[in-house]
Amino acid sequence: MSIFANRILSLKVMRSLSICMAVVIALIGVSFPNPSQASEQVEQSKKASGKAVTIGTIIYDWQHVEDQMKMLSENGFTSCQMNYNEGMDEAFAKRLRKAADKYKIKITTVVGVPGHSEWNFRMGPSTIGLVPSEGREAKIATYHKMIDFCKMAGVPAMHSHFGFIPEDMSSDKYKDFINVMKPLAAYAKERGVCIYFETGQETPTTLIRAIKDIGYDNVFINCDVANLLLYGKANPTDAIRQFGPLVKDIHAKDGCYPSREDPYSLGAEKPIPEGDVDFPAIIKILKQEGYQGAITIEYELNGRSKDYLVKTRKYLQNLLDKE
Repeated sequence: MSIFANRILSLKVMRSLSICMAVVIALIGVSFPNPSQASEQVEQSKKASGKAVTIGTIIYDWQHVEDQMKMLSENGFTSCQMNYNEGMDEAFAKRLRKAADKYKIKITTVVGVPGHSEWNFRMGPSTIGLVPSEGREAKIATYHKMIDFCKMAGVPAMHSHFGFIPEDMSSDKYKDFINVMKPLAAYAKERGVCIYFETGQETPTTLIRAIKDIGYDNVFINCDVANLLLYGKANPTDAIRQFGPLVKDIHAKDGCYPSREDPYSLGAEKPIPEGDVDFPAIIKILKQEGYQGAITIEYELNGRSKDYLVKTRKYLQNLLDKE
């Protein structure tokens, strides 16, 4: 066959292949978005994430949970955390689930800090969480009950302050803490429950390292943005970026760094937005990263004022709704 004939044959084959491809694409409706279309889809996804975020608060009055759920629903809240009480049993778990379903409130965590805790720099390291060995067994028993309750009530996570995690990863105290947390994480994982570390007593890097060393895929972070300031550990805006997808829930609270005059006490808590937490910047970062968890308002200054909670929910919702 001549070279000319070969070229004609090749052209015919290529033309046939092109026709076949066109028919296949027409039949299955394949489309190939250009880069600008893909970028636009990503931006739309980020905007939608702001709408997926729920806003809630912590329910302390568990014995009147139906009234609490109703109040949240009537004031535009869509989620909550439950403060744990030893009286919470299987019967209450059913009550809680029924109330949450009725008022369409998503329960994100069960929260509690077992044992005696002193919230300052003098006694906090020796009393809070599982870093101190004193009282540890009783605290672990309570954490087991909290995890069991989460399973009974269909709540995805338990969270707590687990102590002032040591910076020195080679210290016996750090290694001991990691060894204590591993079986607790395993206990939760076996029951389909996550564990969230509440931020505050350690730097973001130390917490990320501890989670990595614990080594279980059900351990995450409840980021209290004010605690990072109150304990003098980090700027919360930087910490949110550093934690990234480890953050599954957020405590919306405001405050300041500890003062020069009193370096023995935590910084002062303030009403949102009167402190040093940059909520517009934090909400912007969360939306950019596609965060779809909860923002839980925590306020410990004036008896959990309903007026403050309602006003703050609107403030946070406005930030979420901004383009």
